[in-house]
Amino acid sequence: MTESEFLAAAEAALGKIEAALEQAAESTDLDVECKRSGNVLEIEFIDNGSKIIVNSQAPMQELWIAAKSGGFHYKQKGGIWLNTRDGSEFFTALAAMVSAQGGVPVTL
Repeated sequence: MTESEFLAAAEAALGKIEAALEQAAESTDLDVECKRSGNVLEIEFIDNGSKIIVNSQAPMQELWIAAKSGGFHYKQKGGIWLNTRDGSEFFTALAAMVSAQGGVPVTL
């Protein structure tokens, strides 16, 4: 994958997260605020002050997540972002992290 292909895929993923969380905040009791600065998306949970940070790492061609449950790296394979250690899928894992920290079931 070229750097431009990676940047486009990473941008699409971050945009999808923002849109999904905005919709979840409107349709459920999830109280989150998303802040975007370049390749970094900060998800803040208003009720408890915790955060999840999602960012793209162009040199590694990975998406990284930092959450209460730990730090995770995801690389795209066959159009799907997969955890570099256990093979779990990015959006499924992030939804579980958001659900755990936000106290509301969320699907991304």
